[in-house]
Amino acid sequence: MTTRNRDRAPAPSLPARVAAHARRTPDALAVLDGTTALTYGQLAASARALAGELRERGVREGSAVGLLLPHAARTVVAQLAVWWAGGHYVPLDPGYPATRLRAMLAGAGAALTLGEKGPLEELGIPDEQSFVLPEGWEPHASAEASASDAGEAPPEPADPDALAYVMYTSGSTGKPKAVGLTRRGIAGLVSEPEFLTVTPRDRVLFHSPLAFDASPFEAWVALANGAAVAVSTADRLSMDGLARDAERLGATVAFLTTALFHQLADRRSPLFGLLRTVVVGGEAMSARHARTVLRAHPWLELVNGYGPTETTTFATAHRVTDADCDGPVPIGRPVAGAEARLLGEDGTPVPEGETGELWIGGPRVAVGYLGQPELTAERFLDDGDETGAGGRLYRTGDLASRGPDGVLRFHGRADDQVKVRGYRIEPGEIEHALRRHARVADAAVVVRRPTPDDARLSAFVVPEDGTVPPFPDELRAHLGAELPPHMVPNAWFTVDALPLTGTGKVDRRALAEQPVASDAASAAPSPAAPGALSPLQEVVAEAWARALGEPVTTPEADFVALGGHSLLALAVVEDLREDLDVELSLADFFAAPTVADQAGLLQRALAAETEEPEGTDGPDGSGPLTVPEGAGR
Repeated sequence: MTTRNRDRAPAPSLPARVAAHARRTPDALAVLDGTTALTYGQLAASARALAGELRERGVREGSAVGLLLPHAARTVVAQLAVWWAGGHYVPLDPGYPATRLRAMLAGAGAALTLGEKGPLEELGIPDEQSFVLPEGWEPHASAEASASDAGEAPPEPADPDALAYVMYTSGSTGKPKAVGLTRRGIAGLVSEPEFLTVTPRDRVLFHSPLAFDASPFEAWVALANGAAVAVSTADRLSMDGLARDAERLGATVAFLTTALFHQLADRRSPLFGLLRTVVVGGEAMSARHARTVLRAHPWLELVNGYGPTETTTFATAHRVTDADCDGPVPIGRPVAGAEARLLGEDGTPVPEGETGELWIGGPRVAVGYLGQPELTAERFLDDGDETGAGGRLYRTGDLASRGPDGVLRFHGRADDQVKVRGYRIEPGEIEHALRRHARVADAAVVVRRPTPDDARLSAFVVPEDGTVPPFPDELRAHLGAELPPHMVPNAWFTVDALPLTGTGKVDRRALAEQPVASDAASAAPSPAAPGALSPLQEVVAEAWARALGEPVTTPEADFVALGGHSLLALAVVEDLREDLDVELSLADFFAAPTVADQAGLLQRALAAETEEPEGTDGPDGSGPLTVPEGAGR
């Protein structure tokens, strides 16, 4: 049985839609980031001017341009300018290792990278391959065309399936996959979407990392519909900071990863009271959290979105109601021209109510994996079904069922791929990197869940015979030189051998249930005579323990070594803000990895806020301190 959503005419390209808005409403707000505000006329004029400069540097139809930019209004201008010049962009995350960024640019065939001088130099991009935006560059100030002239429509690419951008995902073979997404695909998703409400009065929060596949949706669902992009410029937001940023920018629509949505729901975040629409995606939505939010904010339009990167962000969606929360929250029906097929192992459709593998078709399916034709042929299939419909199908590897109402429900994976905090991860890529360590004979990576809302990547390492097992810090550093932070495991285990199933495959279920006592962190050298916790250290330790779900008893305890990750760190930062009334960024949090380090950091912040002379406490926060009333729980 096949479910289709193909009743819409092809959408105009996104540059053409922006140009049309610039003609009709040139003074309407298009982009704001707290420092810069651009009207549609200014946005179009800025993009035209920058596109002209890119063409002078050789950008043509089919050219790939790397984007190494922070969240700012100029980032949106740069994306539009690349399209206006005829090319497609390759988003880069400055937090990724330089070796991976260079490999991404090479794999996508980028001959030019646009960014700011410092990051481009740090990455080692040669001058002839760099396009440097001058420091302090303001988009509208650089535009040579007038706002009225900017309404002139840009040239359309000869190929309607010309690339819009290249998004990288994890690869099971140890090599990341460059997914080629088309202009028609992203325009079809965001233009007059039927699965959520976006009007010219809205402001859509743009806060996802540029290299995360939700970021094109955040920016372009606004601009395709005459709304404004509210660009969050903070590198790392706390949960409270996210709400403050949304309020400061006047955001009304936002996308949240499922894991972040759950955290915000647990804490009754004020963010939900600011928004009219929340789109959630990345993992299975918890019915309990959805009900909590809907009952506290009954006006909220809550959308559960599903879709791999290869299907242009969302393939299906469902507007969640309180009644949906009586069971697993559905992933809905196909949207924006997509189709969904549920097939059995023999490739034939499964009956209604039965579980099958989900295949996605329609005009928004990616062109494939750039430079990997064999992998493309394995996951993408030319469509030739009994209806005679053309197109391509993508094999998701996800299991789902369809009810009598046509609504799809998600039932997990058919392979070893995992989702952690919204990122799709192939454990094989991490395992390949671990095996390149001189003292690792074999390795397996699985997801363990200490609680239903906490997914932690866990690595099981078999040491080479006759060698000292590598310590977690050593392995983290080894992986950190090759992989992005979200792919570095949070928990480490040393085993003599990996357990196998009856068919000779690694028994990942057995590993996921491995007792915590075998954690490789226990193999690390024991700290010398840990001291008692000071009052401030106790506050830190209690906040850690609530997030980690286990006691924290020594000043030398290390958050990452105990299985901590960025989402748990957000919870700790929020607790410490409530307990001590001190703001702590995630960057500062991870720069102070132990209880003692973090207590010292907080002590200095408290001293600075009260203008009391520093020195009343030791650098590790171990001296006298009056903890604010109510701190700790």
